[in-house]
Amino acid sequence: MSLTAFLLFLSVYAIAVATPGPGVAAVVARTFARGTAGAFPFVLGFVVGDLIWFGVAAAGLSVIAKSFAPLFVTIKYAGCAYLIWLAFQLWRAEPVLLDEGAEPPAESAITAFLGSLFLTLGNPKVMIFFLSIMPLVVKPEEISWAVALELAVVIAVVISSIMLGYIALANRARQLFRSKRAIGLIQKANAGVLAGAAAAIATR
Repeated sequence: MSLTAFLLFLSVYAIAVATPGPGVAAVVARTFARGTAGAFPFVLGFVVGDLIWFGVAAAGLSVIAKSFAPLFVTIKYAGCAYLIWLAFQLWRAEPVLLDEGAEPPAESAITAFLGSLFLTLGNPKVMIFFLSIMPLVVKPEEISWAVALELAVVIAVVISSIMLGYIALANRARQLFRSKRAIGLIQKANAGVLAGAAAAIATR
């Protein structure tokens, strides 16, 4: 794989990940609700989800993926359900100031991981990138095991870095608010964004 093709994939993928979408909305909303608690398993779900879609695209299985459309539709709605659940939890959560020392709502690591994994597997934005855009940058038939490993490492590093960056920024913004009213309005606004993202995914 040429350096030019490698850098092109890196830049296109980074832009695709960083562009606000359902995944970024979920990361920001979850951080406002829970802070950084459970951030690593949540981000890991995005990494694994993207690697699964990369594997499908790299193996040239786009046609097979389309043949299993009902399965991916089911996964898509599971991701929508997770967003709706997250929006509901965020909407009804009692605004808490950080200096009050209250603990965020409990959530297991596996729940956080599966939530972001299903969201990624059912996210049309991710599907479009790996099944439609990536083949324009890197042709599946030109991907050897070595190239696949290189790209997998890039995917893991890029998406985890960007998502952790969003978490850090959202957590910093969360710490700046000292009014329960302001925090409550932000929580409800994020809940609305998540519900809207779920609706957008469900109708595509």
